[in-house]
Amino acid sequence: MSSYADRLRALRDQLAQDGLDGFVVPLTDEHMSEYVGEYAQRLAWLTGFQGSAGSAVVLAEKAAIFTDGRYTIQVRQQVSASEWEYVGVPATSIAAWLEAHAPQGGRIGYDPWLHTRAWVEEVRKALAERGAELVAVQRNPIDSVWGDRPLPSDALLSVQDDEAAGKSSAAKRAEIAEWLGERRADAVVLSALDSIAWAFNIRGGDVSHTPVALAYAIVHADGTGDLFVEANKVPDAVRQHLGNAIRIQDRAAFAPALGALSGKRVATDPERAVSAIFDALDAGGAKILSVRDPVVLAKAIKNPAEIAGHQAAQARDGAAMVRFLRWFEETAPGGELTELSAAAKLQAFREETGLLKDLSFETISATGPNGALPHYKVTEESNLKIEPGQLYLIDSGGQYADGTTDITRVMPVGEPTAEMRDRFTRVLKGHIAIDTAIFPDGTVGAQLDSFARRPLWEVGLDFGHGVGHGVGAYLSVHEGPQRIAQPNYPGGQSLEPLRAGMMLSNEPGYYKAGEFGIRIENLVLIVDREIPGAEQRMLGFETLTFVPIERTLIEPALLAPGELAWLDAYHARVLTLIGPLLEGGAREWLEKKCAPIH
Repeated sequence: MSSYADRLRALRDQLAQDGLDGFVVPLTDEHMSEYVGEYAQRLAWLTGFQGSAGSAVVLAEKAAIFTDGRYTIQVRQQVSASEWEYVGVPATSIAAWLEAHAPQGGRIGYDPWLHTRAWVEEVRKALAERGAELVAVQRNPIDSVWGDRPLPSDALLSVQDDEAAGKSSAAKRAEIAEWLGERRADAVVLSALDSIAWAFNIRGGDVSHTPVALAYAIVHADGTGDLFVEANKVPDAVRQHLGNAIRIQDRAAFAPALGALSGKRVATDPERAVSAIFDALDAGGAKILSVRDPVVLAKAIKNPAEIAGHQAAQARDGAAMVRFLRWFEETAPGGELTELSAAAKLQAFREETGLLKDLSFETISATGPNGALPHYKVTEESNLKIEPGQLYLIDSGGQYADGTTDITRVMPVGEPTAEMRDRFTRVLKGHIAIDTAIFPDGTVGAQLDSFARRPLWEVGLDFGHGVGHGVGAYLSVHEGPQRIAQPNYPGGQSLEPLRAGMMLSNEPGYYKAGEFGIRIENLVLIVDREIPGAEQRMLGFETLTFVPIERTLIEPALLAPGELAWLDAYHARVLTLIGPLLEGGAREWLEKKCAPIH
């Protein structure tokens, strides 16, 4: 089909054939993943929306696309206003919209492999107010009309060795077994792809930029497990690594295996397991314990090997970033660079390390007005030339066997304006406020969020995304359960207690629509802080990312003495850690960028 309008018409025709009055299209897969394989990109195929979070509802005469504040501008650029209504979340939910717009007595379809049970219950209740019903489909109607839909990846699994993982899979499964014993449970279902990768010390290539494999797992109270994955994707080295304690079964055998757990007490995560998993367990007569997957917190609290690996990856990645920033500063004024060519050059510098496995996400390479789109994705159609007078924002990261990186820097092309310097410095003040925060053990991310916003709030400004997300250990660049964000952030992750050993990003920003964007992002590790006279355990952040912050964008008069001291100390550490990895002109450039600012 040549246009998105054609695709929408084809879907409506299919819904009519299926006896449905509407259908809900989320941007996720059977594992409730944030980043999904090409085969699961149904929302993008239907609407043209390229963001990483969103949903849509299609009715016979009306269609709506739901996005949060990060995509307010982007969704309007990519999705036709003549076909789609734009709806902001969390101000409005799919349930609330359907309660207002679903036809009386209508049948609204959903794919039970793409939604949580809580979502199903919420929407079913809302539809009942209209005398309508929510109907589980056996086959997703988009798959019926998507003629050239890609097949799921056939990438081979690989072993994450114990040295990098810091703990063997057997030891991890023994801890899961102990957790099950404490709850008098017989088994736990693992459906989140990064949980499976971490628990079994395996990695895969089924999702772009995230080293996971499409699989399900059941871990039993004796520490053994069943791994449901396509058999031809499991090489002998992985089979040997998994050993006799892990039974490898075809991925298609997963649902029947759930149905065979009759009478068993089975732990299942209501946030990460889809409705179809609960339905199969119910139908088979299992006793369901709705609790969080035990891997989630264990994975988030990094062990010493994971921390050391991440530090090594950060130094290597930081040197590549410095080489890129120097090249950019020297090359951009010529006016020949584009967003795509700049992103390709940074990737080349990372590849020169010889250890890059992949990028950790699609590089956000954005100049001028595109920088004002926080999650902008450059394409051949949107690609802009980088011209004098603009700010260039690059948010990028690398996947290395020892760590996952994520960094954002902003560079001016030519002389920045006074407004640009003011906004950049206020974002920097917020970044420093997070980096230097000291807080009691048990503090939640929502309590810290305003630290980063206050310098902007003071002049009537703000930004529409969270301040920080968790990061995996050669896993997902966005990892829960921790997050620094406002209390109403979708998913409730900002209410997760922060614990020593967790990694987070620190990335406040500012975006002036149609003109420029600013974001300063480092990764940080939560550590204990010894406070003389403290009457409780106190925590703080240890910086992990070391790349200079562009000094020509800083207005020193806006920084307090303590903030200036932080900046000079940070740059001194950059020079100490990254300087030995550079030579010649790159080393000289770094020395100038890291000189004291006052």
